Amino acid sequence: MINKKTPSQWRAALTLGFISGLVGIAVNASAQSQSPWPLRPVKIVVPYSAGGTADNLGRLTADYLSNSLKQPFIVDNKGGAGGTLGSMQVAKAAPDGYSLVVSGIGSHVIAPILLGSSMSPMKDFTHIALLGGPPSALVINADLPVKDLKGFIAYANAAPKGLSWGSPGLGTHAQLIGELFAASNKLNLVHISYKGAGPAVMDLLGGQIQAGFMTLRSAASHIHTGKLRVLAITSTKRLKDYPNVPTFAELGYPKLTALTWFSLSGPAGLPKSIVTKLNLEVRNGLRSQAIRDQLAFEYIETEDWDADTFTQFFKSEIELWSPMVRSLQKVD
Repeated sequence: MINKKTPSQWRAALTLGFISGLVGIAVNASAQSQSPWPLRPVKIVVPYSAGGTADNLGRLTADYLSNSLKQPFIVDNKGGAGGTLGSMQVAKAAPDGYSLVVSGIGSHVIAPILLGSSMSPMKDFTHIALLGGPPSALVINADLPVKDLKGFIAYANAAPKGLSWGSPGLGTHAQLIGELFAASNKLNLVHISYKGAGPAVMDLLGGQIQAGFMTLRSAASHIHTGKLRVLAITSTKRLKDYPNVPTFAELGYPKLTALTWFSLSGPAGLPKSIVTKLNLEVRNGLRSQAIRDQLAFEYIETEDWDADTFTQFFKSEIELWSPMVRSLQKVD
């Protein structure tokens, strides 16, 4: 038998069904918003080519997060424009935690100014966690009649045409440190820009340049053979592998305590819950023995900072280095 309803009964039934549907949608939306992140693979853009420190740190971080958060974290190398090309791709992504970038002093402090990029490192990104970075070192050819930093300064002051020194490239952190050191001592040092640390090391070995500012790892093999000599490093303390090499801070240059640091960032507006979760996971990873061993091999230092502390550090680095980058921009 067909159940016959009056028009008013049909309207009541339709209204009830419509309300039930809205409630169902609301419940489903609420459940999704409260679902634990991540629910699908996460992309980490490394804004440089494979093989460098940024890439290594990005892959170490991605492997750890994949295991700890039970979702794939996939590294995508997107080099170009000093790291700003890949970084801008993430800045334009949805702030949902599924697009992250390996940020750092090169791509987010130096390159935007030097290249005149419209990218704003503070407005366009949410900064999550420090990954760390290697210190730089003042390295000289071992044939130079210099044994320590004091002797190097005296030797440079006595050079009538100045002393030539190399860096891995124009606007690199190593160049900024070298320029700051030269300015602090009013030294006549002539900067030679190379396309990477490798060519700079080769010319240093060959005597085409007398000194260089670069990461220790890039010159380590030649330091150990005695062909190159390291005079001082920008780390916070002496390194286990170089117990006789002082830090610049020890020698009276506290401003030359600096790392070529890298970090993890996301688009602006990233939810606080995701930032906090990622920050804790990254810091846990950096405490793990496997990652600590790898960082030690690369002479990479890091800090156990929450997201707010790291963001303040990021801001202070922009304030510290921006004036020098702008001065280089005017000169070059």
